[in-house]
Amino acid sequence: MWNVPLDSKASWAARLAGLLALAIAVCWGVAPAMAANTLRIYQIDVEGGGSVLVVTPSGQSTLIDSGSPPPPTGERDSKRIAAAMQAAGLTKINYLFITHYDGDHVGGAVAANNLVHFDRFFDHGDPDMKYNQNKGINERFQGYAAIAAGKRTIVKPGDLIPLNGVRVQVVSAAGEVLKSPINHGGPNPLCSGAEQHDPDQSENSRSAGLLLTYGKFTFLDLGDLTWDKEMALACPENKLGKVSLYMATHHGFFSDMSGAPAHVWAIQPQVVIANNGPRKALSQTAYEKIMKIPGLEGLWQSHLALANDKAHNTSEEMIANMEESQACQGHAIDVEVAANGDSFTVTNTRNNFSKTYRTR
Repeated sequence: MWNVPLDSKASWAARLAGLLALAIAVCWGVAPAMAANTLRIYQIDVEGGGSVLVVTPSGQSTLIDSGSPPPPTGERDSKRIAAAMQAAGLTKINYLFITHYDGDHVGGAVAANNLVHFDRFFDHGDPDMKYNQNKGINERFQGYAAIAAGKRTIVKPGDLIPLNGVRVQVVSAAGEVLKSPINHGGPNPLCSGAEQHDPDQSENSRSAGLLLTYGKFTFLDLGDLTWDKEMALACPENKLGKVSLYMATHHGFFSDMSGAPAHVWAIQPQVVIANNGPRKALSQTAYEKIMKIPGLEGLWQSHLALANDKAHNTSEEMIANMEESQACQGHAIDVEVAANGDSFTVTNTRNNFSKTYRTR
């Protein structure tokens, strides 16, 4: 039985999550633990929210976002984080990296911390209260700040997150982006005549994004970064170069607030994971935009996009969850990167279907 260290003040819900972790892993089809000397990335299904577990070859780990707060029916997202820990063979997660303070990204932080007691916290800084004043952002931030007190680091573009064996660089934060290209980026011909959007006035535009590099392999996660900030990363220079694996921004370009073609087509990801919900993000136009990425080798979806027809969903074997949220089992999408970074394997834990990609 997998044991999670809990102090005497842990909530009953956190205790329940720890005790049921093994059962959750079995019921939700979490894949067996991967090889210890590889980089592992677990896209955790939090129903169209954000949560990704990264485990380095040395065994150090970070959770990128924590899903939503516990609903009345139970701690769904903290249980799914516990299941990912079980799959990774972890008894704790070292860091929590919060992209921004929307409820589906930071709302589960307190419950997750009750499980693992993070050593350090990384975020873009205190919220600017002119953003989303009426959507509970202050309450969410106060809950997060309480658990992060004394262990919190505020990041800015260009900063490095200290994860052993990989390079993790912050590329956006608090409305700012990198000033100079990294990862062999440079002039972007897609900028000519590219569609522009007005500056976004939501917390999404302040998302802290990161680029992880391991040998030839690169992984990009920008949280819910908005169109105008994507354009700042893309034009006149593509500041991010080309990437191997891309967590489709804003859950698969929610409501076209994200997904600027001049950015998405310039970074040319080999593989895209859409952490969409059954009826959240990955619209037909978003799907078509992803499929036009030059050199795309695979699109994996957290959920079947139920509002789309079959032609606007990826192959069924590459979709982790097929049903509405009420019946969802929370299957994950797992990625294992070879020790030299030359290849990576993506697995759908619903059916154990896998594909291996040679890193370009």
